[in-house]
Amino acid sequence: MSHGLPLRATFDRAADTYQDARPDYPPDLYADLLAATALEPPAHLLEVGCGPGKATLPLARMGFRITAIELGDALAARAREHLAGFPGVSVITSSFEEWGPPAGARFDLLYAATAWKWVDPEVKYAKAARLLAEGGHLAVWNADHAFPAGFDPFFTEIQKVYDELGEGDGNPWPPPPPEEQPDPMAAEIEASGQFTVTGTKLYVWALRYTAEEYIALLDTFSGHIAMDPDTKEHLYREIRRLLAARPDGRITRHWSAVLTVARCAG
Repeated sequence: MSHGLPLRATFDRAADTYQDARPDYPPDLYADLLAATALEPPAHLLEVGCGPGKATLPLARMGFRITAIELGDALAARAREHLAGFPGVSVITSSFEEWGPPAGARFDLLYAATAWKWVDPEVKYAKAARLLAEGGHLAVWNADHAFPAGFDPFFTEIQKVYDELGEGDGNPWPPPPPEEQPDPMAAEIEASGQFTVTGTKLYVWALRYTAEEYIALLDTFSGHIAMDPDTKEHLYREIRRLLAARPDGRITRHWSAVLTVARCAG
C-alpha cells in the first residue's frame, strides 16, 4: 500500500466544510473532458473518491448516470444530501480497493477529482481497466496550489512560518510556475500498461480569501487536519496577524488543475 494511504481517512473530519471551502473546478475542464471522451448523457460514469460531491454535481446536472465511491462515512452522507435530486446518481460508502461492483458492471468513464493519488497503485489501474466498457476512458485531475509569476507575497512570508514549525516540505522556494510543472499523472498512467494517455490540459485560476476563509480551506487538507494542535494554532495565529496588516485583509491564492485523459490500452 502507498505510504500516503492512512492520511486519506482524515478528510472525513472535514465533511461539514469541504464542499464550501474547496474551490469549484473550472467549467472549461468539464467541457474539455466531454470533448476528449465524446461522452453524452446518459452515459454511466464511475467516480472514485467523490467526497461531498464536488465534481459529481456538475456532471449529474448534465444528466449523466453516476456511481460514486467514497471512503468516508460522513463525506458519503454529505454527498447523498447534495445529490438527492438526481435519481441516476448513487453514492456507495467504500474504498475503491475493497468495493465489489455488481456482476458485469461496465462504465463509460472512470474519473477521480483530487482523489486518485490516494488509491493503492497496485490495485487502481488494473481494477479500473476491468470496470470500463470497450473504448472507455480514465480521467483524473487535482486542484493544487499554483505559484505563477507575481504570486501573492503572503505565501513567501507564511512559508517561513511553516519551515520554522518543521512543517515545510524541504523543496526549493518558490515552486516552479504551473506551466513548468510536469503532468503529475501522465507518466504513472502510461507506466501502468493498462491505459494510453490521449490528452492533458492545464487550468490556472485565482480566488480571494479572508483569513477565516483561508483557514477554513486549510482545515480541509490532510496535512493540516493531522497537524499537532499547538502547531496549527501557532500557524493560524500567524496567518491572522499577517492578513490583519493588509488594508482589505485578503490574500490571492492561485489554483491549478491538470486534466489527464486516457483510454484503455486493451
